[in-house]
Amino acid sequence: MRILLLVAIIISTFALGAQNPTPAKSQSAAIVIQNATIHTATGLVIEKGTITFEAGKITYVGKESKSIANATIIDATGKHVYPGFIAPNNYLGLNEIEMVRSTLDYTEVGDINPNVRSLIAYNTDSKITPTIRVNGVLLSQCTPQGGIVSGSSSIVQLDAWNWEDAAYKTDDGIHLNYPEFAPSGTNEDEIKRNDDNEKKQFTLIEKLMQDAYAYCQESSHSSVNAKFESMKGLFSKTKTIYVHVDYVKGIIHAINFFKKYKVNLVLVGAADAYQALDLIKENNISVILNNTHRLPSRNQEAIDMPYKTAAILQHENIKYCLCTNGGWQIRNLPFMAGTTAGYGISKEQALESITKNTAEILGIDKTTGTLEVGKDATLFISKGDALDMQGNILTHAFIQGREINLDNSQKQLNKKYAEKYNIKVE
Repeated sequence: MRILLLVAIIISTFALGAQNPTPAKSQSAAIVIQNATIHTATGLVIEKGTITFEAGKITYVGKESKSIANATIIDATGKHVYPGFIAPNNYLGLNEIEMVRSTLDYTEVGDINPNVRSLIAYNTDSKITPTIRVNGVLLSQCTPQGGIVSGSSSIVQLDAWNWEDAAYKTDDGIHLNYPEFAPSGTNEDEIKRNDDNEKKQFTLIEKLMQDAYAYCQESSHSSVNAKFESMKGLFSKTKTIYVHVDYVKGIIHAINFFKKYKVNLVLVGAADAYQALDLIKENNISVILNNTHRLPSRNQEAIDMPYKTAAILQHENIKYCLCTNGGWQIRNLPFMAGTTAGYGISKEQALESITKNTAEILGIDKTTGTLEVGKDATLFISKGDALDMQGNILTHAFIQGREINLDNSQKQLNKKYAEKYNIKVE
């Protein structure tokens, strides 16, 4: 009874507390940002630059001053402009209160669910989302979790009335949790049980791929199979297979297994990617590195291995981007990128790992990921270095040209108690 009462109190607190900002209206007038340091995420940094956008699209990026009739002028002297950060592989909008099961909607029952669409469960009214975008994360890959085949992800923009409005790219790929094929357990019996379980998992994956491939080769069917229908895009390469695997044996096994199906394969997690560089490079596979702010995978690894794996991939010209599991944790994505910049890559390369590279891997690079003419005006202005906790202070943010409200429940609480105790808040 006490637990039910506590849950009711928590839910009512969220319901009666601060409201999320109203989604912004479409851009109605041209906007000119001038005198800024513009980080284009193409390797080019423009000092005292100008960027203009109209009808949601970037119309100019350079050093010239621009005069546009009826335009809104933003003087960004001493400030920095960045493309909106993109967070892949997370369940933002699919969970709210981690200790309350009724607010979690990122896992489906069953092990094989390629037909499950995370997008239709995406909650645009999440109180977490405004606390994420205030750090510059403006696009997210809404990703299902659990089972062997978790389901289909979609890319969403983080200022919308509903999931239909939020959808940026629907059903971009299917997520599969691959067996690691690495010994695990504290004794021989446990190791054998885990090994047998992984072999059973692979047998299910192998059968699924064989049956789906055969199904998709047929032009007509006596009965429709929803699971196989959802996998057609894998074989036509309009969808990506995101394989979640960390250890080197699993990485090698997955690459060799999926090679025969000629699918677009992306490794997710891939903690041991640095041990399979030649194979990854040879097969032109992209990598989504998960959670660089962590301890090494093994006791014998270098303590800074999670920090410098990005540099190893960068120097091998392997395309990679960064992610972090969960929901609220993705607010730290820019700072993870900043950490990698201290371990062998430049700040601009680190920026690309959460913008340009991510857009290319997710297949949205034609419209976002860099600050270039013709692309969406999804960008923000920061008082300082946005990859640093002290510098990441947003003054303005835009999604497809719409200036979004940067207020959130945490800011409101901060202001509330600052007023109570007469503390000055910027």
